[in-house]
Amino acid sequence: MVPKKRLISLFSGCGGMDLGFEGGFRVRSAFVNPFFHPDWVITQEAEWVTLAPTCFETVFANDIEEHAKRAWNLYFGQRRNVASIYNVMSIVDIVKIVKNGIMKVFPDSIDILTGGFPCNDFSVAGKRNGFDSHRSHSGEIRLDEPSVESRGQLYIWMKEVIEITQPKVFVAENVKGLVSLKDVKNVIENDFRRIGGGYVVVPARVLYAPDYGIPQTRERIIFMGFKRSCLRPEALIALCNDNIPMDYDPYPIQTHSKIGGNGCLAYSTVRQALDGLGEPEDSDDLSHRFYSKAKFMGAHCQGQKEVDLDSLCPTIRAEHHGNIEYRRLSLEHGGRRYDELHNNLHERRLSVRECARLQTFPDDFRFVVKEAVGRSFFINSTSGYKMIGNAVPPLLAYHLAKRIEFLWDKIFEE
Repeated sequence: MVPKKRLISLFSGCGGMDLGFEGGFRVRSAFVNPFFHPDWVITQEAEWVTLAPTCFETVFANDIEEHAKRAWNLYFGQRRNVASIYNVMSIVDIVKIVKNGIMKVFPDSIDILTGGFPCNDFSVAGKRNGFDSHRSHSGEIRLDEPSVESRGQLYIWMKEVIEITQPKVFVAENVKGLVSLKDVKNVIENDFRRIGGGYVVVPARVLYAPDYGIPQTRERIIFMGFKRSCLRPEALIALCNDNIPMDYDPYPIQTHSKIGGNGCLAYSTVRQALDGLGEPEDSDDLSHRFYSKAKFMGAHCQGQKEVDLDSLCPTIRAEHHGNIEYRRLSLEHGGRRYDELHNNLHERRLSVRECARLQTFPDDFRFVVKEAVGRSFFINSTSGYKMIGNAVPPLLAYHLAKRIEFLWDKIFEE
């Protein structure tokens, strides 16, 4: 058996990026396009398919949120005994410990590093403080001036980990809003180019989630870097080109479009994602039984719309109070399908599980938990919404992973 390529995950959250990079999970069949990727599906059952595993395996994960660690361990612990590899220390503190020689933290022989560094300070939905964030690396509000340890500059510490571990490739993710915030994108790209050891950093690109089968209008910017000394000469030339040749382009190809055609499927829909879930009150799944009880605040506010079953849903947000879209609205509040499809079912917001489905998490990924593995702990619905909204959609990460996997032997020396 060929050894797996060893992956370090930073800012891991509950593991959306990690799940996508490992593969082997179930998604709705409509979300995968066999025209472009006939080898991705290993089993199919009704409207579900299981995606093939990738060549990557997570050997270290990190986040400061304890509830994210619990959810991560619950899922990945089922796949293999990996509970001990999730570290909840701040990345700033970890780097200081390693650089001061206090303790060895990171595993050896790392092939790839991934991380969605915090996006709150770059999001158009937030205050957009960017590099000038007054929140510390541990998430607390600072009273002093912004610094390199502020939440808005944590990508610098991701850069430090890359310098320490020297992976062949790194993938960093953030919100699209970063692109329009001063010259932040260029600053980050240039900082990544100065990583010790030398990396080719290809131009960052915004990926639109519906183009890859995800039924929500999510947009994320992706940064990628490749270690120069590991690249084949022809790959080095190609990746340094202002217009990277298509057969060396590390970004995934589009598989879905608004109306389909040219091999693309039409965009996935909310209906396809939520089909078969039924009502929360009738479910044994705690992640479906719980949903936000925030009241309707007026159509002028965020999160007050009824999702369109036959279209895309808005971006799933992390802050659940009043920001989670409605599964259905009453006629009084502008509901369009209330009588037609739901008879007299009550107005309600999307459940935690429904949000997870729209993010392409499989149903065996638990976000609301009362007890697990013989010891009691609690993950509530607020934490569940937050983890899902902060996550990279696993299917989007899978597209990235499979593209890098496909190019691996072509671009890297043995």
